[in-house]
Amino acid sequence: MSHRTTPARFTLDLAFGIGVVNPRLYGSFVEHLGRCVYTGLYEPGHPQADSEGLRQDVLELVRELGVTTVRYPGGNFVSGYRWEDSVGPRQERPVRLELAWKTTETNEFGLGEFMDFCAKTGMEPMMAVNLGTRGVEDALRLLEYSNHPGGTQLSDLRAAHGDKEPYRIRMWCLGNEMDGTWQIGHKTAEEYGRLAAETARAMKMIDPDLELVACGSSGTAIKTFAAWEATVLEATYDNVEHVSLHAYYEEIDGDRDSFLASAVDMEHYIESVVATCDHVRAKLKATKRINLSFDEWNVWYQQRPNPHPVEDWQQAPRLLEDVYTVTDAVVFGSMLIALLRHADRVTAASLAQLVNVIAPIMTEPGGPAWRQTTFFPFAQASAHGRGRVLRVDVDSPTYTTAKFGEVPLLHATAVIDDETGDVTVFAVNRSQTDALPLDIDLRGVDAHALVEHLVLADSDPEAVNTADRPDRVAPHPATGTTVTDGVLHAELEPLSWNMIRLTAEQG
Repeated sequence: MSHRTTPARFTLDLAFGIGVVNPRLYGSFVEHLGRCVYTGLYEPGHPQADSEGLRQDVLELVRELGVTTVRYPGGNFVSGYRWEDSVGPRQERPVRLELAWKTTETNEFGLGEFMDFCAKTGMEPMMAVNLGTRGVEDALRLLEYSNHPGGTQLSDLRAAHGDKEPYRIRMWCLGNEMDGTWQIGHKTAEEYGRLAAETARAMKMIDPDLELVACGSSGTAIKTFAAWEATVLEATYDNVEHVSLHAYYEEIDGDRDSFLASAVDMEHYIESVVATCDHVRAKLKATKRINLSFDEWNVWYQQRPNPHPVEDWQQAPRLLEDVYTVTDAVVFGSMLIALLRHADRVTAASLAQLVNVIAPIMTEPGGPAWRQTTFFPFAQASAHGRGRVLRVDVDSPTYTTAKFGEVPLLHATAVIDDETGDVTVFAVNRSQTDALPLDIDLRGVDAHALVEHLVLADSDPEAVNTADRPDRVAPHPATGTTVTDGVLHAELEPLSWNMIRLTAEQG
C-alpha cells in the first residue's frame, strides 16, 4: 500500500518514560544584535513603552509565548562585552564599537534593564560571561555585582544603581562558541578548557550552587566537533553542570524533503554529545552526569542575502530578520519534538532569538508587534508540554531524502502530567502532498477523552504573517479525530504541526 493509506502508529504507556521536562527547555535568547533589543523589546517613546522603555505589546507576546529563561547578552556579542559599560546612569554610559556584528552599541539597555525585563515577564535570567577578551577576574566582578547581597564595593555599587536586592542569577554560560574562528578571542580546546575550568572554580568559590555551562562545539560541521567537547569536559568536569549545543537549519537548493527532516540531524547531534559526555564521565571515573544546554536553535536562512541595506557601525540595523513560512514552522515544531524526546539529558534550551532577529516575535519601530508562524508551536509546547515525556516508538511510512536517506513521515512525542493523567501529543507530518493517518494505542494511559486537536498547516506552504496581515497563519481545529475502544484515530494534514490533548475520563 502507498503511504496515503498506511497509518503511522505508536503506543502510549505511562510505564515507559524518558524523563521529566525541565521548564528551562522553553528558554529563549536576547542578544545585542540587530533590532532584538533596540526597537524590539526596548523602545522608549513608543506608544506602548512603559516608564523603563520596554514595549508592553512585546512583553505581552513574550508572556503568551511562555518563555521560561532568557540567555543574555550573547552570542558573539558577549566576547567583546564590557559589563560595566551597561550599568549606572544611562546618560553616563559609553558608546562603543561592537565588533561581532560591526555595529555601534549605546549601552542604553544594560544589565539592570535586562533584569527588569526578566522580572516583568517572569523569566529566569541566564547570564553569559566574556571569555573572549576577558577572563576570570571579570567574571568574578560581574558575579559579585549581580549576586552578592551587599557590603562590598561592587554589590554596594549595584545598590547605588537602584537595585538593592541581588539579582540571584543561577545559570551562567562560560563564554560563547569559543571554538569558532569568527569569535573574538577564539581559542583552542586546551586554551578554552583551562580558562573555563579556572573561571568556573573561582565563581563557585563565591557561590557553590551556581549552574555553569561550558561551551561545546558551535555545530557538528566544526572540524574539532566531539574532540572539542572531550577536551573541554576533561578540564571542567568537576565544576560545570552543562555543555552547550548550537544548531540552525535552512532549506538549501530547494531540497525541502531534507529540510523537513532536519530533526534527524538534531537528534543525532544530541545523542553524539551525550555519548561524548558519558565517555569523559567513564574516563574520569566520575559519578555525576553532565547535561545538555541546547542554548541556540532555530531555522535560520544564513545563505540568503540581507534584503535590508546595512552599513558598518550603524545602531540597531535590520539584521537576520527572517520571515517564517508555514513550512518553517513545521520544521521548527519538529525541532521542539527532538528536544522533548531527549528531555532526560537536554535540561535547558534557548530558542535563538526572541524579537526581530530570527525570532517568533516581530516589531516595527513606532508600530505594531506580531506573531510569526513559529510562535505557535513554541507557545503550545510551553503551555502543554510540561510533565514527563513518554517513550514514543513510531511505526511510520517513510520517504526518501537526499541528506538523510529513508526518514519516517511521522515525527512525534508525548508528555504526561502524572498528577492529572492528562496527555499531550505533538506530531509532525513531513509529507508535502499527502495526509497521514495516525493511530495511537492508549492502552497504557488513562487519558482516553479528546480535549482538542489543533493543527498548523495551510494550503499555501509559503504563507507568512506580516505587519499588514498579522493573523494570516494561525492554528485551526482538526476534523475527524476520534477515540474508539482505546485507540485515537486522526488524520494529519500534509506538511503540518499537530497538538493533540487527551484527558482522563471522569466517572
